[in-house]
Amino acid sequence: MFNSSFGTGIVLLLRLSYTYHKAQLEKLMKKGNLNKKSAGHKFGQRWLTDLLKQVRSGELSLHDAVDQLSVLPYEDMMHAKLDHHRSLRTGFPEVVFGPGKTREQLVGIAERLALLSGRVLITRVDVDAFKVVEKKLPDAVYNADARAIIIDRTAKKAGKPGITVVTGGTADIPVAEEAAVTAEMMGNKVERIFDVGVAGIHRLFDHLEQVRSARVIVAVAGMDGVLPAVLGGLVTCPVIAVPTSVGYGANFKGIAPLLTMLNSCAPGVAVVNIDGGFNAGYLAGLINR
Repeated sequence: MFNSSFGTGIVLLLRLSYTYHKAQLEKLMKKGNLNKKSAGHKFGQRWLTDLLKQVRSGELSLHDAVDQLSVLPYEDMMHAKLDHHRSLRTGFPEVVFGPGKTREQLVGIAERLALLSGRVLITRVDVDAFKVVEKKLPDAVYNADARAIIIDRTAKKAGKPGITVVTGGTADIPVAEEAAVTAEMMGNKVERIFDVGVAGIHRLFDHLEQVRSARVIVAVAGMDGVLPAVLGGLVTCPVIAVPTSVGYGANFKGIAPLLTMLNSCAPGVAVVNIDGGFNAGYLAGLINR
């Protein structure tokens, strides 16, 4: 049960953290080392330099410095406030949700994220948006099935095995690919098994050895949404269930498979939102770390 005094302590800690960083930035502004425009740009380089000097001189412990760096100011682009140090806090950079953003906004955000983190994932965008981004960032790659723009400038390493993405039908592949791409961006090797839904359950049985060797499974299905429960009864690893909006009238745009998955009789099944490929891929990546 949530402890109210604990919650109050967390709120107080966050307020103190905010107050500290605000004071540091204002101090630098008064010295003339930092102006308001650059306060949110690259986190205030002078402030960062002072912080490192304090560590070197022994005024500040390494542990305390890491704590302060983990809540560094964001970069304010007016239309977006880029959280460049999210990877320090959570292990992965900020991901961009494409819908609702103009082409110019997407390009500007992608340029800054690519420069400062080396990894960019933009979800739910069409090929026309990709072409605009590609003109500015030629190393961008487009995954048409996932509808995702990918930029990865980090040193290439072999992905960590352990994640398998399974779909009930071919129509579920776009959501499944979004999950797979997300997990791959997090440094994983992803196995894919498509179109093995319960209408032809024997197709799944041909892949039993493969699914049983996984450390986590992402099961994507529309229609009746039974696939995750079937898998949950066959494997020892967690199954992340993703309901899709694929189906006829009574599918209710994914509500029907969502309810089926939430009521799974098989243990070890957790459910994310309808068409939530990104959510499932991210969670799988965390589990497989």
